Formats: sequence, C-alpha cells, structure tokens
Amino acid sequence: MDFRQTENKQRKNSRWLLACIVWLTASSALAADIKGIVIDKQSKEPLIGATVRIEDGKGAVCDIDGRFTLAGLKKGKHTLKVQYIGYNPMELKDIPAPTDSIAVEMTLDNQTLGEVTVTAVQRKNTEFAMVELAKKSDVIVNNVSAQEIKKTQDSNAGEVIRRIPGISLIDDKFVMVRGLSQRYNNVWINGGAVPSSEADARAFSFDIIPSGQIDNLVIVKSPSPDYPADFSGGFIQVNTKDIPSQNTFSVSVGGNWNDATSLSDFKYAKGSCTDFLGFDNGLRSLSGGMKGVMKPIAGDGSVDLMANGFNNDWRIKTKKPFADLKLGAEMARRWQIGEGKLGLIAVLNYTNEFRRLLGMENNQFGVYDITNNRSNYLKRAVDDQYNNNVRLGALANLTYLSPSGRHKLEWKNIYNQLANDRYTQRVGVNAQSDNERSAEYYYRSRTTYNTQLTGSHILGEDNLKWSGSYSYANRNMPDRRRYLTTDAQTSDGSLQLSNGNDISREYTKLGEHILSFNANDTHTFTFGTFAPVLKVGAYGEYRTREYLTRNFIYNWDAGNNTLPSDFRQMDMTEILSSPQYIGAQGLYLLEDPQMTNNYKGNNLLGAGFVAFTLPLGRLNVYAGVRYEYNQMELLSNTKDYEESYRSRYYRNSDFFPSVNATYRFNDKHQLRLSYGKSVNRPEFREVSSSVYYDFDLASNVQGNPMLQSCYVHNMDVRYEYYPNKGELISVAAFYKHFANPIEWTYTIAGGTDMVYSYENAKAANNLGIEVEVRKTLDFIGMRGFSVSLNGALINSKVSFDDSSRNIARPMQGQSPYLINCGLFYRNDKAQLSCALLYNRIGKRIIGVGRTQGQTVDNSSSKVPDSYEMPRNSIDFSLTKTFGKHLEVKFTARDILAELVEYKQFVDAPQADGSTKEQEQITRRFRPGRNFGLTATYKF
Repeated sequence: MDFRQTENKQRKNSRWLLACIVWLTASSALAADIKGIVIDKQSKEPLIGATVRIEDGKGAVCDIDGRFTLAGLKKGKHTLKVQYIGYNPMELKDIPAPTDSIAVEMTLDNQTLGEVTVTAVQRKNTEFAMVELAKKSDVIVNNVSAQEIKKTQDSNAGEVIRRIPGISLIDDKFVMVRGLSQRYNNVWINGGAVPSSEADARAFSFDIIPSGQIDNLVIVKSPSPDYPADFSGGFIQVNTKDIPSQNTFSVSVGGNWNDATSLSDFKYAKGSCTDFLGFDNGLRSLSGGMKGVMKPIAGDGSVDLMANGFNNDWRIKTKKPFADLKLGAEMARRWQIGEGKLGLIAVLNYTNEFRRLLGMENNQFGVYDITNNRSNYLKRAVDDQYNNNVRLGALANLTYLSPSGRHKLEWKNIYNQLANDRYTQRVGVNAQSDNERSAEYYYRSRTTYNTQLTGSHILGEDNLKWSGSYSYANRNMPDRRRYLTTDAQTSDGSLQLSNGNDISREYTKLGEHILSFNANDTHTFTFGTFAPVLKVGAYGEYRTREYLTRNFIYNWDAGNNTLPSDFRQMDMTEILSSPQYIGAQGLYLLEDPQMTNNYKGNNLLGAGFVAFTLPLGRLNVYAGVRYEYNQMELLSNTKDYEESYRSRYYRNSDFFPSVNATYRFNDKHQLRLSYGKSVNRPEFREVSSSVYYDFDLASNVQGNPMLQSCYVHNMDVRYEYYPNKGELISVAAFYKHFANPIEWTYTIAGGTDMVYSYENAKAANNLGIEVEVRKTLDFIGMRGFSVSLNGALINSKVSFDDSSRNIARPMQGQSPYLINCGLFYRNDKAQLSCALLYNRIGKRIIGVGRTQGQTVDNSSSKVPDSYEMPRNSIDFSLTKTFGKHLEVKFTARDILAELVEYKQFVDAPQADGSTKEQEQITRRFRPGRNFGLTATYKF
C-alpha cells in the first residue's frame, strides 16, 4: 500500500470518527432522565416495586425507597403510566424530560373485585413495614429495618442494634437488653439457632455480621410459646436479605481514618500478620497439631523448636497505615419460572482496619488499706495495644415463590470470618512493688457459618412453616505468645527474665456445631364472626462443642548451655528470635500438659408448644404453654497428663406458660399486657474446670461446675400510639424476678492474684420504664426531617442468703439508664440525606467483687465492684447520590472521643469518723475518632 492510499484511508477513518463524535454528542444533548418517587397518597409510604413506563414501553421499577429513574429519554414531554397492585393506575401527561424529582401519589383501589390470585412478596425492609409488624404482633417487639440501617450508615449488626430501646453494647459487640448482661439473650439468624462465637462467654458477637447483609432485625421482649424459653432480656432475630424487587448489581469502595491510628506508627509482630483475607498465613501452625506428638531434642521431654514448625521471630516492626479499607459487592436477580418467581441475593463484604490504643491504664486493686488510708494496688500498668482487624462476610439467599403465592421455599447461607492480629506491650508494677515489662502476641479468628432450608405453605385454613438449619462456629488462637521480665532479682533495677515459665506459647481451638429443626402450624377456625387461631409446633436442637489447648514454656540447662552470661537481661525479642540461642545448648521448649483445661460437650434440647389466639372484639389474647427438655453433658479431664474424661450431666424439664393481651382502643391506640416464665441455663464453658489466663485482666478465668439454672418471671405493660404510617410513640414498664441469677464475679486468691468466675446469687429483681418515639417533623414545618428517640430507666437489686458475706447491689451488667437519639434529614430532589445520632448509657457493673472478711458490715474486707462509666457518643453521616449510578457516603463516628473508663468505688474513712468515696481507675483509654468515606456504584 503506497503513501497516497494510506492517507486516503486515514481521512476516511477520521471522517467516521468525527461522525461518531457528532452523533454521540447529539444523542447526549437530546437524552434526558425523569426521576421521581411513588408513594401512598394517604400514608406517604413508598411503594416498592411499583412500575413506571412511558409511551414507547421503556420503564423502571421503584426501589426500596419508592424511587425510580427513567434514563436516556428524548428531550421533551412524555406520558407516564404508573401501576401497583391494589392501587388505581395513574397516567401523568406532559411530564418534561429532564425532570429531577416528581412525586406520584397513588390511591388504593376500593372496588369490589372478582376472585383473583395475586402473587407478591411481603417486604420487611422498610420503616413502614417494621412499624406495622410491631403494631400487629401478638408479642412486644422492637425492630430495625434495612431502610433505617441505610439512614444511620451503621457498619455491622452491633452498631445497628444499639439504636433499639433498652439496648446497649459491651465491647462494641455483645448485646445487653433492658440492662441485662448478654447471657440473658438468645440469638437466631433466619429462624435458626446460632452458636456462641466466644470461648469464655454465653454471647454472640454482633460485630461479625456486616449491616449490608441485614434485611431487618427484631427483638422480642415478652415470652411467647413459639419462641425458645431460654431468654429473659430479649430474643434477637437477625433476618438477612430476601427475594429482590428488581435486578441490581453494585460495588462499593471506602476508607476509614482513625485519628489515633492513621498515618501513625503502628507496631506488629514481624512475620506473623494475617493474610489479606484475614486467615492465618500458616506461620503459626503446630506440626504435631492439637493432639499430635512433638519432635523432641532430648530424652527429658524438651521440644525441638525448629523441627516442629514454630515461628521463632519475636521481633517487632513498625509501619504507618494510611486508612482502613472497605470493599463490598451486592447482586440481586429475579427470574420467572413458569408462573412462579425465583430470586437470588448475594452479598460480599470486606474490611481491613487498624486500631492503636496508647497509654491505656490497666490496674488491679485489692482490699482498701484502711490503716494507711490508701488504695492497695495489686497491679499498676500502662499498655500500648495494636490491633489489625480483618472481616470477610458473604451471603447467598435463594428464594422460590409458587405461582399461587401459597408456597415459599428459601435456602439461606451466611458466612463471616473475623480475624484480630494483636500486639500488646505492658510496663508496670506488681503487688510486690517490682517493676515489670511484658508483652503478648496473638492472632485470633472467629468464624461462623449458617445454612438453612425453610418452607412456608398455606393449605386451606392452615399455615405450615418449617425449617432445618446447620450452624458452625469456631474460635482459634494459634500460638499466643507471652513473656515477662521484672527487677525482682536485680539490685540495680534492671529488668530480667526470672525463669522459663515467664515465656509461654499457647494454642487453643474451639469448634461448635448445631443442628436444629423447627415446625409449626397455624389453623384458623371460623364460627360466624368469631375466628380463633390455634398454633402448635415442635423444635429440636443438638449441639456439640470441643475445646482443646496445648501449652509450652521455655527452659534452659543452667549448668550446660552456650548462652551469654547476661542473656536474661538481653532484649527478649532478640534472644527469642536468634537461631544461635535456640536448641539443646540454649533455649528450648517444654510442653506443660494441662489437659484439665480441655473439655467436650453436647446438648440436646427438645421442645413443643400449643398456643391460641382469641380475637375478642377490641381485645386480642395470645396465650399458651411451652415444654422444654434440656440435657447438657460436659466431659472434662480429671488428669493433666492424659485423657481422662468424666461426664457430668445437667438436666432440666419444665413448662413455660405465657399470655400476651392487646387491647385496641382504635387504629392508632393500643395497650399491651404480658406475662411469661423463662429460663437461663449455664453454658459449657461456665461449668467446665477449664482455666484461661486473660492478659487484659491479668488474671485467670475459670468455670464453676456447681452453677444452677436461673428461672425468671417476666411481666410487661406497654401503651402504643401510631400517629401516622411509619410513626410510633410508646411507653412501657417491665418487671422481672430472677431465681439463682448467674453473674460474672472476681475474687482474690493467694493475697495478690485475681480469679474471675461465675456464681449464682439467691435472687434478683429488675424494674424499668422504656420510651420510644419515631416521628416525622412535618407537623412543625420541618419537611424532610424525622426524629428517633428512645430511652430506658432501670432499677435492679440482687439479694443473697443470710449466711453470705455479700451485700445487696445492682445486677451485674445492668445500666440504670440508656439514651438513644437520632435526627434525620432527607431531600429527594437534591438526592441528599444525613443523620445525627447520640448515645449514652449509665454506670454499670461489669465485674462483681467479693467480701473477703468475716461479716457483712466489715467494709474493709470488700473487694469493690468494677463499673463501666458513662460516656457520650455522637455520630454523623451524610449521603449524596449523583445521577442514578453513584452514591457517596461520609461518616464521622464517636466525634467527642471521650475517654473509656472503668472504675471501682470505696468508702475511705476520714479523720472525723465519716467516710468519703474514693475512685480507683481500673482501666482507661481513648479510642479515637473515625471518619469514613465510601463510594457505591450501581450498574
């Protein structure tokens, strides 16, 4: 091809390119969008799934907020046709394109229709739907919808649930309902039981569930025959996303900046970080496994560090993390299968965050020193702690709805992995006034998986529901490493290693499995205008758990080694990391068998119930009885050096009656009364002989085989007012009486060491008032604004036997008050929404002390209770949507960044014979503020 031909071809290509550019420019200039919202004219509730079409057939489906976008239209005027089942169709003429915001208000179709079959999906992810659910519920409930979660921008279930009246959190993950500790709650996901994610507590860690997986969250507060009897604070139901209203796909990318961590020096153990997805990278593996035989280096039981795959690098590195990373993706698909519907929801979430806590005070106090009128320190320390947290979550839900709408099958799966790689360095003074320096290295992972198959069938006058579920949870802590140096044996104040016991390595592994099956049938009888309902059901659950530990300590041959003469004064991270100091002539490991810390357990629960609903005019009564048989077997070793399992059984067989009555004055006002009996059973860990050293507490934690079940009588009264759709004002009072309440306590052993365990008190009473307000502010001219206010005042008292040395006090974990406030603004035209949130809880006991003296009135012998002090928390979020694809969110959390403080209080004697309250700070730190920015693109 010659130069002229090439030039001609280039000219042709240039003309085509110019023509394409002109065509695209013209098309863009002629294209326009129509955006709007479809709502109920009377209630102003968004109509999810309403269809909007124009004359050429192009259309859109309204999303969760009732909004739609008709994109790429020709400029000019169009006719819109809007349809929604049960509403009069609308035709809007001469709607100009572009239009940023148009409000379509539809009216109900009140015509008498012939017999038709309508197949639809009940939505429970909006504020309106959840308020209506609470209103019509037979029991007392509070709830949060996906729509509310979107407004608050909460990132996980723990942050979501604290917005509910009477709810507070411990450690930002364990839920307390009505001031009761986490052990008095029960958690189900998608209608199936889930295991505890903690090894040492009966608790579910809510921070493991990303908020993007939640459709709604419901807390039942009054006992009912169809719910498990093992809850007294609240029965918490987490429901993940269901069949979608339309096909969507979105991805999100975000970052979070903590002003105490980001771009600051962050310390971590060299070579022992988690991998990017939060799983162990293999550097902590134990070649012999949790039960295998270790390779020795001598005949005395010493372990070869090199041959058994131990990671011997204890050095600390430093980096400067820029920001936390947050990634997410969500896909929704629906298909028409014949006349039926098939829907798929898939969600993937990932976060990688860094947290640095510097100068954290960590103290322990013994009995107050009356003679010298001063606090008696058992330990004084300052900790610097560095945490790298990685969370990976996935959800996949498949739903089939039959053509008639009478049959629904669901297969739901949820998986979450949370890893915490932590390094803590501690400097302090012990009870003997010796200076100490110590450190802890650990990686801990928590994994939960839940899969469930459920069915719902309407068969004539019967509504049959069933579910089968499998859940798995583990908590692994491979190769937790610790060392301690003191100046106890030096004259110049230098710190040194005292003995090999002060360097340790520990491996722990917990695995738990739950199989459950649930079935119930509701039958409606018709006797003229009287239509009572009978409900019967059965529930079965089998749970197994195994907890394994392996412990190792370092040693050296005092008379035959090649170690430097001053090796005990050397930097521990260097001597433990250097190969020349490791081996038969240097430092080596000895296994310290402690098989009494291992345990196995299984639990069989069988339940059945019968209940009836009596619609007596304005009065509705829901009453019944539940029977539960529970057998827990715990197998513990009786010897440290070999497997020697011995069984111990804990059996309960009880009836649990309950009654819930609702009197409806009219459609807006109703009064509820309820009574029910419930139970709180000990868990495997709580009755085991296992002992675990908690570095944060600087103390041992152990079980109590003598624990008994706690029985609770619950009474509630609540007045509810529903001003408009989606609005609620309620006032509630409750009373609970506990027999044998189980509490978290601590005592002093050996004069200087704390030991934490579990104890039964004789009885306790809990009395409280709750208030909740959900209201738009249109009535005072603040259009687009809404408010959410809730609070609780709670009083409790624990009583003891006359022979006990303990005195009456509030229940452990009980907050005297809780306050949650939220102010929300939304402007659909500007595609802008924001929220300002406030939270505060009252001073609560987190650890119950013990009287050490001989008489109750001997105040000098009282080890004080430990309290978590109140703090104010303010969060802010702002969301802006650009066009129909891009959404940007800004969040500011814990703006005040007030100190987190834990204190004890003692009455110190004064010279005039009076007493004055003295504060003792057990723990104090500042967590820092968090600022986040996330962009979501919707395809």
